[in-house]
Amino acid sequence: MKRISPFLSSFLLLLLALVLSLAIGSVFLSPAQLWAALIGHGTQTSDTILWAIRLPRTVLIAMTGMALSGSGAAYQGLFRNPLADPFLIGVASGAGLGAVIAMSINWPYSFWGLLAIPMAAFIAALLTVFVVYSLARVGRTVPTTNLILAGVAFSSFATSLTSFLMLRSTDDIRRALGWLFGGASQSNWTAIIAIAPYLFIGLGVLLVSGQALNLMQFGDEQAQQLGLNVTRAKTILLISASLATAAAVAFSGIIGFIGLIVPHVMRLWWGADYRRLIPLSIISGATALLVSDIVARVVIAPQEIPVGIVTALVGAPFFLWVLRRAKNQGYW
Repeated sequence: MKRISPFLSSFLLLLLALVLSLAIGSVFLSPAQLWAALIGHGTQTSDTILWAIRLPRTVLIAMTGMALSGSGAAYQGLFRNPLADPFLIGVASGAGLGAVIAMSINWPYSFWGLLAIPMAAFIAALLTVFVVYSLARVGRTVPTTNLILAGVAFSSFATSLTSFLMLRSTDDIRRALGWLFGGASQSNWTAIIAIAPYLFIGLGVLLVSGQALNLMQFGDEQAQQLGLNVTRAKTILLISASLATAAAVAFSGIIGFIGLIVPHVMRLWWGADYRRLIPLSIISGATALLVSDIVARVVIAPQEIPVGIVTALVGAPFFLWVLRRAKNQGYW
């Protein structure tokens, strides 16, 4: 029962967040209206709101939270670093640059055209990981301070290039900036289908890599002695985490701190066994980002703010707390 309770409680919280996300908006839908629309007995208005607006947005936000939290937990285990997450080490910004480059080519708005956006984000994310890791590495170690500094520097560079490309675009700048700050402005079923293969492949590999991440916590040499092919495992984990991050960024923009906060909270509550930490982070990441999106919708209603602003307001103080805690515990 003790093993089931973390997953049961996480699923129940996710279910509650899903219902609230579908119900809350400029037009409130009661549970009865939601159920009627889901089974095809709702009014034309409620059916349109649910199936064309709320449900695609909710699914996209949930998938984004799953990707960012799952990849954040994997990066922290991979680098054995409590501050590694897609946003802080620059992977999200790099993936965002790749996505914007693909958007600027003006691919046709079709399934195959949209499929190119997460692919470009994935390639850029991998290049970002390589550059940041290479810049931060000192001998065989990657000090936390070096990793953060390299990530921040590359993130600033990528964000500047992204902003430049957006300003040169003939499209609506307001919408583009909304995407840059993180949101669901491109939420539709075509976009969800386009990113689903990238997301599920990336997260699927991470879900079965918990034991490998556990062994890596002992250090590369001891993990190798315990039978783990460290080089191959690191390569697979880097590719998978970057693939999940790229899928999230391609259509939801750059959303910070979810990949840092959720894995830390799960680790504090349920322990550091990555066989549980990865799936719990994935489930709870969806919940956390859905709640953040609900707040973004209602805080200055009827206007909405980008969900990335909400996560940054919560995440920045949390980052400072983790930074202090990591220093006190001797991470560097």
